[in-house]
Amino acid sequence: MNIQIYGVKKCFDTKKAERYFKERKIKYQYIDLYRYGLSKGEFQSVKAAVGLNNLINCEAKEYKQLNLQHIGGSSVREEILFKNPKLYNSPIVRNGKQATVGYCPEIWQEWE
Repeated sequence: MNIQIYGVKKCFDTKKAERYFKERKIKYQYIDLYRYGLSKGEFQSVKAAVGLNNLINCEAKEYKQLNLQHIGGSSVREEILFKNPKLYNSPIVRNGKQATVGYCPEIWQEWE
């Protein structure tokens, strides 16, 4: 198992995800989502696993500032999301080609 947690230090669900893996003594790699974002390949892999709309945080200030609710084309939304890591829902937890968005212990348990 190769767990990667893309998260935000101030995010409560990110902290809960880290605690979940620590308590089970499962090694994971934490990546600061705001600082490093996702690479193009990681982005495509996560998008394929969870869907583009699940990645977008509709409550983010940037979502409203960029008027993303009025942008219809998925390729345009995808490009905007890729360039603005503050638009991601967090945490994004990856295990190879599998991924989740948010706190999903029931799915992580299946990975063990």
